[in-house]
Amino acid sequence: MKLSCTVNGEEVQADVPPRLLLSDFIRHELRLTGTNVGCEMGVCGACTVIVDGEPVRSCLMFAVQADQRSISTVESLDQNGKLGPLQQAFHENHALQCGFCTPGMLMTLASLAAQGTLPKTEHEVREVLSGNICRCTGYQNIVDAVLKVAS
Repeated sequence: MKLSCTVNGEEVQADVPPRLLLSDFIRHELRLTGTNVGCEMGVCGACTVIVDGEPVRSCLMFAVQADQRSISTVESLDQNGKLGPLQQAFHENHALQCGFCTPGMLMTLASLAAQGTLPKTEHEVREVLSGNICRCTGYQNIVDAVLKVAS
């Protein structure tokens, strides 16, 4: 099937199988490997991307469903080759260990930041990120990083 969409601000056109997952299209066809695939069931949040301004589990969406839509991946967060504010806060607050879950968390938060609705309390941060599983950290440094950007 024909697919035409915008990925990280660039127009993309491709012929894709109807059952190709968006996560596989992003990683294998576009070679944007920041989008990670963990559980392949939409539970872990590692594959989260932004589609038309909303966070989406790319492992639960077919690539053809992205036709005529705008997609942002973690690669879109840099600013002129430097870390964006969320990325910088994660770095400064040691809010990652292995980093596998980080792109999904960043994209969940980036969608809120774009709307000006980043969570402002520890409880709100934990609630917003409850769909993003991290197996390495205790989440506190992640919470601290988000609160730093939100303040």
